[in-house]
Amino acid sequence: LHVGISEWNPQVAAEVKECITQYGITSFKAYLAYRESIGIKLKELKSLMEVVGPNGGIVMVHCEDGEMISRLQRLFLKEGKMEAIYHALSHPPEAEIKAIGDVLELSSQTGCPVYIVHTSTALGTNLIRQAKRSGMNVYGETCIQYLMVNDSVYNTSLKNIDVLPYIISPPIRSEADRILLWEGLADGTFDTVATDHCPFNLQGQKDRGINNFIKIPNGAGGIEHRLSLLYTYGVLTGKITMEQFISLTSSQPAEIFGLGNNKGKLKPGYDADIIIWNPESKSIISAATHVQRCDSDIYEGTVTRGKAEVVLVNGKIVFRNGKVINPIQ
Repeated sequence: LHVGISEWNPQVAAEVKECITQYGITSFKAYLAYRESIGIKLKELKSLMEVVGPNGGIVMVHCEDGEMISRLQRLFLKEGKMEAIYHALSHPPEAEIKAIGDVLELSSQTGCPVYIVHTSTALGTNLIRQAKRSGMNVYGETCIQYLMVNDSVYNTSLKNIDVLPYIISPPIRSEADRILLWEGLADGTFDTVATDHCPFNLQGQKDRGINNFIKIPNGAGGIEHRLSLLYTYGVLTGKITMEQFISLTSSQPAEIFGLGNNKGKLKPGYDADIIIWNPESKSIISAATHVQRCDSDIYEGTVTRGKAEVVLVNGKIVFRNGKVINPIQ
């Protein structure tokens, strides 16, 4: 769990320092998008870094330039362009690329470690790669949806209702971006693969914005399928190794967020949080059979191989063969 920073003032600054020094909470997430609600400005982000860095914490940033997005949204609405596709068009690659550049510059100025969440573009990936090679303390994350899906889901020939499940931020990118994100996994540019898991029902939630793209709830589900998709389309295709699969989903996240002395490795004395992986299992993803309580699935019909057959938490079996058998208290 990370502390979300949605405003900045002396009280918040004092609370951030207290989180680190008294409670051992070291990761803080900020948004450069969503200016109308939880987003903060670059000046405020710099102030956050100036508190977090010297106290041994890390700042995570959703990198999309909020001003660029707001300007494009106003333009499209003024022109009467209300369809779902205009969500993606109002969140162009340039918004991410600019924001990543700005965040890396602030990190360089303040010395604060940064973690770039859900990177979706090839050029954004390259900025992170260059920063790492220059010796900056930066970590990169991408998400399984950007590795699996391309922007054909926003094709203008599709019905508006069919586009709604894919309205996420950042949006799905081009096939060229998708290919280069896989390369970023292989060469170590990315330290983790996450999901930005945030599912909404198509009926009753997503469809509230069917006639106005800014009213569509942003997000999709992914936690349930992350490991099987990464294994099937990463490990089994030779894009990444089994060792990288484990590192990207377990070892590296533990290390980055201060849990490396307890989790992320199979060693004596570590928490026995373990999955038993069945590499032979085959499945077809479907909203009719998935566990998440959502009426659509952006991976509908995708074939996967491999699954977590048994899950142990602190040495106790909590999940086996698709069923929770000992809920975590």
